[in-house]
Amino acid sequence: MNVTQPVVRARWCDIGRITDLVTETLAPSGLGAWLVPDERRRPTILAAVARIWIEHALLFGDAFLLPHGTAATVWFHRYRPIPSPARYADRLTEACGAHLDRFLQFDQALAARRPTEAHNHLALLAAPGPAESGHAAAALAGAQQWMDTLGLPTYAEVFTDDDRTLFRHHKYTCRDAVPLGDHTIAHSMWRSSPLWKGRSSRNVRSPVRRPLVLPHNNPSVRWALR
Repeated sequence: MNVTQPVVRARWCDIGRITDLVTETLAPSGLGAWLVPDERRRPTILAAVARIWIEHALLFGDAFLLPHGTAATVWFHRYRPIPSPARYADRLTEACGAHLDRFLQFDQALAARRPTEAHNHLALLAAPGPAESGHAAAALAGAQQWMDTLGLPTYAEVFTDDDRTLFRHHKYTCRDAVPLGDHTIAHSMWRSSPLWKGRSSRNVRSPVRRPLVLPHNNPSVRWALR
């Protein structure tokens, strides 16, 4: 199985595709069922919440797609504090409705355990379908190669045994387990960078940002770019 397939850096026009991949990955999972027990409304709610964070990542991080669009990774560059998404409380309430409390609990549980040292955070790995397809492995491997050039450790939360195995294969180690209720557990994973070696965040290489053409009628974008 080839896991060295290159990835392409996502653009604003790719948000819809990445949102679909996240929804298709999360909706049938145990985590998706815990977040939104209502199976009928689950895909719509998950898609709305995922879109908030994917948009935010393209302003304060990066996203990558396999060239054929079958898997994606979404990252945040946490070498300094980043703000919450614009109008996050209002947008989350509108997206989640009666399921808001689960998403707030989820946010708080993960934020409380997130490392304080500078790192790049893999917030989403979206690869619908069986693990045997190799899409998740290819997406992670390709994005990891790019992240390693930035000289920071990388961090992720995973929710299945298959994902823990995948991340261990890519030199991540388990830090701790975060209970979320209903037997749902997030496992925090950490990958040291060979380029880090105790460097301070002042010496971190900043990602090279490309010009991003954004819709001017998007109030979230205007806020974030001020």
